[in-house]
Amino acid sequence: DVQLVESGGGSMQAGESLKLSCAASGGTTSGLTIREVCMGWFRQAPDKEREAVAGLDADGTTKYPDSVKGRFTISKDKSKNTLHLQMNSLKSEDTAIYYCAADTSRNYCALYEIPDFPYYSKGTQVTVS
Repeated sequence: DVQLVESGGGSMQAGESLKLSCAASGGTTSGLTIREVCMGWFRQAPDKEREAVAGLDADGTTKYPDSVKGRFTISKDKSKNTLHLQMNSLKSEDTAIYYCAADTSRNYCALYEIPDFPYYSKGTQVTVS
């Protein structure tokens, strides 16, 4: 089965930066290759719905909602099969549990689809004060 293991959460001050990482494995017999599928990050704050914060298509196209555009950057390290989320200029409203997610059935996806992807990590807490 597909496994997504993330790391990098923590408590930060407003204005600081934080980088999340997500190591991908499993899937097909040859293993999940992140360069071939659509992946992304979403977050969920208390009493709020899941919100996609970054998407990455197989061809490298990136997508962000207005709430994080210019502050967050999604990227992938193909050699390590790892997805990253660089978060700069953090704000208190960025406080949430963050998840990385993957859909191995497609190469391209819309931002709103990411929170419903079939595979996602256990989540890591990001707190900004």
